[in-house]
Amino acid sequence: MQNIDHTHNPNICSWVTSANEDNIDFPIQNLPLGIFKRKGDTNLAIGVAIGNQILDLSRMAQLRLVDREVANVISLCNGGSLNPLMEIERSMMIKIRHDIFELLSTANLDRNKLEGCLYSQKDAEMQLPARIGDFSDFSVSRHHNATLGKIAQRAAPLHPNFQYLPIAYHGRCSSIVSSGHSCRRPFGQRGLRTDIVPTFGPSEKLDYELELGLYIARSTQLGERIELKDAEEHVFGMCLLNDWSARDLQAWEITPLGPFQGKSFMTTLSPWIITLEALAPFRTKLPPRDDDLPKLFDYFSDPAVTNFGAIEITLTASIQSQQMRDSNISPQILSTGKLAEHPWSIFQLLTQQTLNGCNLRAGDLIGTGTVSGPNEGQQACLHEISVGGTKEFALSSGELRTYLRDGDEVIFNARCQKDGYSSIGFGEARGIIVGAKQ
Repeated sequence: MQNIDHTHNPNICSWVTSANEDNIDFPIQNLPLGIFKRKGDTNLAIGVAIGNQILDLSRMAQLRLVDREVANVISLCNGGSLNPLMEIERSMMIKIRHDIFELLSTANLDRNKLEGCLYSQKDAEMQLPARIGDFSDFSVSRHHNATLGKIAQRAAPLHPNFQYLPIAYHGRCSSIVSSGHSCRRPFGQRGLRTDIVPTFGPSEKLDYELELGLYIARSTQLGERIELKDAEEHVFGMCLLNDWSARDLQAWEITPLGPFQGKSFMTTLSPWIITLEALAPFRTKLPPRDDDLPKLFDYFSDPAVTNFGAIEITLTASIQSQQMRDSNISPQILSTGKLAEHPWSIFQLLTQQTLNGCNLRAGDLIGTGTVSGPNEGQQACLHEISVGGTKEFALSSGELRTYLRDGDEVIFNARCQKDGYSSIGFGEARGIIVGAKQ
């Protein structure tokens, strides 16, 4: 378990006053990392989100406002990605966090030069924070998969392997984008698993999937397995992940090799990486495994992961149609999910990823899978909410939906809350649906 230290103290405030506001995503206890550009500038810089501002670490290093060791580490990322930072030892990451915390706290009376390193988030152009070499997306929610199995009218909603291991597929990296990119409706062959002949055209069942992304720290060698007790050393941090899905394309292509064009047209990430150090206070026990399920293989078991392997993160997916924007109607929450109720820890996902000797590279991305729950409002995609498109639901504007229409904007948020600690947020992952390109 990550150590809880003075940087998690809820009584410490920042001289950046917006960081002390109620329900702000980025208080001084968070300090997420990202890559951004100042408007009118082509240079990429490393930033830390604090309140509604960005602390420009690249500029701080140039001005020698951090010690030489930290400045040298920051300079490794001048190429515009956090990958070099993801390779360093965790002890160095902790030092960087502690140094930034001290510089931003109200106890720092020498802050004049630092104020020149602050930049408004609303004026920044956020980038993907890492060069993502590989992307694996898991699908481990029993509720999500059982519901999809029923919609597809499979004899058994869950395949037997689902009881023994977290299921995953290998995704495409070239179409991963940062929050704010429009999502163009994809073309493809459309059909059901039971169809003999497909149709062709724009997807009519465009959907979102409410997930979190996991960034890999510290590369491994081909053939090397990561034991569960060591998995934490290879987790850098987390972000929001929208695994856009064209359900009609996916249903036709999925047999026998799994998702392809129904997924690969776009995946949207929030731009800030919430580090594992910031998430330390929100670690908790894994949910108990049902008595009627088979015993897991030993490589999935470790006392520390059992006791602290889950993370209390609440996710929401909201929608705002064009009509809602025109009428100044706020986005409407459609889905709420809780990562701590997931049956698999993120560390077990990482261990499964390397079980066959698959090597990891710093900056690789792992998706947690759709974070669905058993109750109304916890369906983490429209395919579940609309029961495969057979049940319309109403928006607050009076419009009806089964799947996404052009002009709809999907907004993901997430928050960690626990008594005795400052709550922290993840920022946003958002994207507007635009029409298919003819």
